[in-house]
Amino acid sequence: PGAHCAAVGSQVEQETGGGVAEGKPHMGEVVTAFEVKGAVDYDRLVEEFGSQRMDEAMVARLEKATGMRAHHLIRRGFVFSHRDLGLLLDLHEAGKPFFLYTGRGPSSTSMHIGHLVPFILTKWLQDAFKVPLVVQLTDDEKFLWKGGGLDDYKAMGMDNARDIAAVGFDPDRTFIFLDTDSIDMLYPNILRIQRQTTCSQVKGIFGVTDSDSIGKMSFPATQAAPCFSTSLPAIFPSKADMACLVPCAIDQDPYFRMTRHVAAKLGKPKPALLHCKFIPALQGDSGKMSASEAGTAIYLTDTPKEIKSKVNKHAFSGGRETVEEHRRLGGDTRTDVAYRYIEFLHEDDDYVAKLGEDYRAG
Repeated sequence: PGAHCAAVGSQVEQETGGGVAEGKPHMGEVVTAFEVKGAVDYDRLVEEFGSQRMDEAMVARLEKATGMRAHHLIRRGFVFSHRDLGLLLDLHEAGKPFFLYTGRGPSSTSMHIGHLVPFILTKWLQDAFKVPLVVQLTDDEKFLWKGGGLDDYKAMGMDNARDIAAVGFDPDRTFIFLDTDSIDMLYPNILRIQRQTTCSQVKGIFGVTDSDSIGKMSFPATQAAPCFSTSLPAIFPSKADMACLVPCAIDQDPYFRMTRHVAAKLGKPKPALLHCKFIPALQGDSGKMSASEAGTAIYLTDTPKEIKSKVNKHAFSGGRETVEEHRRLGGDTRTDVAYRYIEFLHEDDDYVAKLGEDYRAG
């Protein structure tokens, strides 16, 4: 896919208004909608994807709009990029409604802690703005890309729905759905999106080739459709379009860059986005956690004993070779996986800062 994207780069830039939607290979780094590996250069992705940095001014504006201190994922820079968040806040300040949309591709019976990051952020956004949330479970996507039985992915989707619900979303404002159960609602807008999207765009953005199934060619419209409130009439009965904010990891940006391009053709509001960084695999910056590779991930169903065993056995350490050397030189919090997990997940800034200072001091 990377080589194919490079070959069609100029065409995709012209057609989708923002350059190649998949990260170009760079010193072993790969960031696509289907694969992430290597140490991710987030500054480079902002430039290549044409998104906007989540700077201090935008964080301050978000805090003013919510009347709340920004979530720790935002304060610590793990939400590093956005698309049109300022425009969405303009609408909010003008009293216009919006909704949240995020999702999960069910490829395992249990989610891992890396999957939680966008959902933790999304819960804070729902609590702060008191807005509806729709969560798409793409059992169809996993069936098309990974093989296996469709019923298996539906079952995984139901298991993942329980994990997602456990994050604590407002049940009166949250709708979680499987694509194969709700395709009838989505289908009219899927058709509208498909008619406005060319095969060359899908090939350029997602690396789909002539030897791939037609399902892979058509699927991106399915992930795009929930960005438009009219795709979910049972949830949003009004025929008026409502603005949408999508919190997601940066590897999902290609889908929504395509959606934003199509939205302009359909006369619908472009979805705004918030981009999250990846929690590293246990082995460090070899890529993000993988649900299909148990040695890289901590699952939500792991027991405390299993988590301790995985960290002790697999987690890359920023410590030194000997206790004496560690006391003298201190640890490296930039590479220590256990510390980086605490940075992502622990809410207390003072605790995280003190832990890091002590570790670096030996």
